[in-house]
Amino acid sequence: MAIKLQSMSLLLSLLSLLSVQTCLGGGIAIYWGQNGNEGTLAKTCDTGRFSYVNIAFLNKFGNGRTPEINLAGHCNPAANGCKVVSDGIRRCQSLGIKVMLSLGGGVGSYSLASKEDANNVATYLWNNFLGGSSVSRPLGDAVLDGIDFDIELGSTLYWDDLARYLNSYGRNGRKVYLTGAPQCPFPDRFLGAALNTGLFDYVWVQFYNNPPCQYTSGNIDNIKNSWTRWTTSVNAGSIFLGLPAAPQAAGSGFIPPQVLAEKILPVIKKSPKYGGVMLWSKYYDDQSGYSASIKQSV
Repeated sequence: MAIKLQSMSLLLSLLSLLSVQTCLGGGIAIYWGQNGNEGTLAKTCDTGRFSYVNIAFLNKFGNGRTPEINLAGHCNPAANGCKVVSDGIRRCQSLGIKVMLSLGGGVGSYSLASKEDANNVATYLWNNFLGGSSVSRPLGDAVLDGIDFDIELGSTLYWDDLARYLNSYGRNGRKVYLTGAPQCPFPDRFLGAALNTGLFDYVWVQFYNNPPCQYTSGNIDNIKNSWTRWTTSVNAGSIFLGLPAAPQAAGSGFIPPQVLAEKILPVIKKSPKYGGVMLWSKYYDDQSGYSASIKQSV
């Protein structure tokens, strides 16, 4: 009887562990900052739907350029008007949400000319957005959690060096999270070498505007195969499924919420690298209600 009871106890423990594991889900990452009609950063985090927010974009930097941040209609950085965003950053962080500054984007003027240039940019980012100090600090005195690489134009070189330099700042103090948004064709032309450093915590792959590796109506094979390639080839903490939050948010690749929940998430969540879903962007999510409709499935 004692042996049977021990066996039953062990079985219940295993079932309990399995139950916990299957209940563990992912988080939703959102891009904020490219439309003044999407609400404040604080209100974005107060929705309770997001685990990560990328502030978009620092879209001018490197190769001798004076860095500039562009937050569309939210504020005017030229008049020091974006320092008020610090309140939103702190509000998000108080809720356990990680907030990153996103570099690049599809429109801008940025590149790295050398390793020295990458080091200079890392120093600028540390002093103006992370744990360093500067009189300028475009977003005020709040300390961001990390830097997001959304590199889509310019030179393909030295992004790996930038990642290493940024990572080095976190060795003696507060960790500097590194995240990236590569396109789904593998390997990504701009971020392939950077991702190979193994320093990235979260990678939200853009499974849109790339027909060979995205969802098309009734066909989930391309996105499944691409997901497998990414999750088995990239040494990163977690991989996220990057999607448009509404049909008008991208040229192609929108996945209806029901299809995502019933056909795709059950498959990709089997990967130990699964981290959740990334959405572009908060403005489009407001229009569609996408994050609210998928949150329980993610």
